[in-house]
Amino acid sequence: MRPPWIAFTRDVSPTITQCELTHLARSPIDVGVARHQHRAYEALLASLGCAVRRVTPAPEHPDAVFIEDTAVVLDEMAVITRPGAAARRDEVTAVADALAPLRLLTRIESPATLDGGDVLVIGRVVYVGETGRTNTEGVAQLRAVLAPVGYEVKGVPVSGCLHLKTAVTAVDETTVLLNPAWVDVAAFGAYRVLTVDEREPMAANALRVGEALVYGGSFPRTLERLHAAGFRPHTVDVSELAKAEGAVTCCSLIVRA
Repeated sequence: MRPPWIAFTRDVSPTITQCELTHLARSPIDVGVARHQHRAYEALLASLGCAVRRVTPAPEHPDAVFIEDTAVVLDEMAVITRPGAAARRDEVTAVADALAPLRLLTRIESPATLDGGDVLVIGRVVYVGETGRTNTEGVAQLRAVLAPVGYEVKGVPVSGCLHLKTAVTAVDETTVLLNPAWVDVAAFGAYRVLTVDEREPMAANALRVGEALVYGGSFPRTLERLHAAGFRPHTVDVSELAKAEGAVTCCSLIVRA
């Protein structure tokens, strides 16, 4: 039986030390350790039922491992983004080529910018972070593209972090994990809200793979809160990638096969 999910990933670039940074101070990144962590992440996805497919490496693009930003993939289509960091825009070509056999493609066009890390899909509602990487035209274009197939798109102001999914992710269809310092809890009033431990501000990022949950291994206090709420995440160390403002959602595009 074929795996129910495809996980598209991309190798850690040898130039990741030159990554884009917005909210973090630059600190040394050990490329070898980052690659080891990324391989462990891919292995975890495979163990959860994903067929891992590596998109053509892009060694000239420091942030290429953060493949999530290049596309928004739904059952009906794949939206190829126009990343907010101009240096990342050439990353999308190989990703579009990889997705084309699986989905109808549509594209975000200039002057819009949209990063996939700013797009949180919960059921038929799509929350889009209004950030330095995603502008109002990006939100508007995504709304226009998705309305005909029955999705409601809601813009959400974000402050203090890079992407919406740095501040909030869904851990199931009725529950979100959220840092209230970076995004308004009221925007997610339709859900049960679990908040991160204030000593772990980056802890709101979790990746759903079917019924499973993938979570960074650096947030023990917030992990306890998830356990108390009935969740049993599979943890993986992505601490080296986090120095480049990455997290578990950033490093894959999970596509229903």
